[in-house]
Amino acid sequence: MEEFAKKLAITFIPIFVALDSPGILPIFVSLTSKWRDRERRRIVVLSMLTAFILAALFTVLGKSIFDFLGITVFDFMIAGGVILFILAILDVMGLRHVHEEDTEMIWVVPLGTPMVAGPALITTCVLLANEYGILPTLISLALNIAIAGILLLQAKVLIKILGKAGTAALSKITSLLLASIAVMMIRRGVLSLS
Repeated sequence: MEEFAKKLAITFIPIFVALDSPGILPIFVSLTSKWRDRERRRIVVLSMLTAFILAALFTVLGKSIFDFLGITVFDFMIAGGVILFILAILDVMGLRHVHEEDTEMIWVVPLGTPMVAGPALITTCVLLANEYGILPTLISLALNIAIAGILLLQAKVLIKILGKAGTAALSKITSLLLASIAVMMIRRGVLSLS
């Protein structure tokens, strides 16, 4: 039991960092600003469910999927890092947004994936499941998804505290951190392949 609790603690922290709940807040608020509270709650529940199912699927089947496709976790890290880097650049430049006609499905894209269950989270879950086991990774994933959901449900209050300038600054800082994580994923993937 003590060993399991240790694995749970070890898997919880990397998933928390990869999920980056605070970084999603400004994007979530800007995407859902025109929605009523009831609709916003529905979007949070559906996006967290989407993210959990996708990340859990990769946690359980990720290695098998990679083996079937003939790719390694490190190939996935490089590809995920490139995509993350592009998304971060678009965020910094202010070019990434959801079109008005796409708002009906924002709980799937971009909230469920790639904002919550993005390449960083999926790669982290696959690596942790491989090293510490599927069950501790899934429990840590579920706990982190629940925390993200609670934070998003309180998004308006948190954004009010930060203000418009604080929210804009947080969004840009998050994008820079996302770019840094992307570079780190590419670097680790390349070094592991060589």
